[in-house]
Amino acid sequence: MSTTVSPAPARTDGGTGRRRWTARLRGQNNEGVLALTIVVLVVVMSFVNNDFFSVGTLFDVLRNSMVDMVFALGVLIVIISGGIDVSFPVIGIFAGYTTIVLARDGHFDPGVAGAFLIALVVGGLLGLVNGGLIARFKLPTLIVTLGTQGIFRGVLLAYIGSKYIATLPASVASLSTKDLVTHHDGGSITRLHVFIVPVVLLCVAVHWMLQRTMFGRGVFALGGDSESARRAGFPVVKLQLAIYVLVGLLAGVAGVMHVTLSRNANPYELAGTELDIIAAVVLGGASILGGRGSVLGAALGVVLISLIKNSLILMGVPGTWQRAAVGVLLVAGVSIQALGARKRSRRSSVELATAEV
Repeated sequence: MSTTVSPAPARTDGGTGRRRWTARLRGQNNEGVLALTIVVLVVVMSFVNNDFFSVGTLFDVLRNSMVDMVFALGVLIVIISGGIDVSFPVIGIFAGYTTIVLARDGHFDPGVAGAFLIALVVGGLLGLVNGGLIARFKLPTLIVTLGTQGIFRGVLLAYIGSKYIATLPASVASLSTKDLVTHHDGGSITRLHVFIVPVVLLCVAVHWMLQRTMFGRGVFALGGDSESARRAGFPVVKLQLAIYVLVGLLAGVAGVMHVTLSRNANPYELAGTELDIIAAVVLGGASILGGRGSVLGAALGVVLISLIKNSLILMGVPGTWQRAAVGVLLVAGVSIQALGARKRSRRSSVELATAEV
């Protein structure tokens, strides 16, 4: 009499546990991978240039990232909702430059709060134009914002002003020299501007809004499938209007910050920086197809782009190649997303076929 002994089933607890731990470290939107990339870049650049790993470099990167981070928050919201906006830099400089022109021509100092209030109103109105065209006529977001980008820029240069303004209102000029931290390193002094505080608060506020509010759930639902969001009871038209108004408000804040940090108002600045911001948000894990993204990922993406630019400058790479590097990163980010989506689709198909068997 023979006895057949079946092999014991393989234990998968360890493998499953490792996969879960790896997924947790990687992050829902690959934030862990991006953070590791930043660490590796810092280590490599520290060997290339001994002065790279310093408090001065950290402050420079943070200072260069502040305006971009505010812009990135708006771009993040739009991309999660399934849209794309390329008009936000023009809205930002439109709001910032208009604020200074009104103060100059009106011969008054609006104060810091007044300057930001004017910029918020201007940015919100321009964002409303974008949102109205997109929501009312159901037009492609890229085409609308590409068109309004040219319109806003033309209105700015033709009716607001086209001249460089070197003198800012006293309150704004005073704010430009307000530093949170000053670091002395030998004979050099590096400063971290006080704007870092409102930037961090804005990041926390947008994160909370996206994760904890019905508006945030609506943004994700809209990016997943607008028709499904409508059937679920979300007011799609109002959501789209609110999204683009919010982008305009954030762009207005970024515009005043840029003017303040630059200590001048130039209507020709900021235009053309949309590639850097969109690349940072996409590298941060936001899906270009909508429905996925995080504030942490966007922040890490902005820091990575700023670090790469800083590294290329220290290595003596011309500015034209810096633009090329950002373009390569954008293509790489979108390609990785596409490959990941294809892999998930194949895995789902295999699991479905296995379940049917």
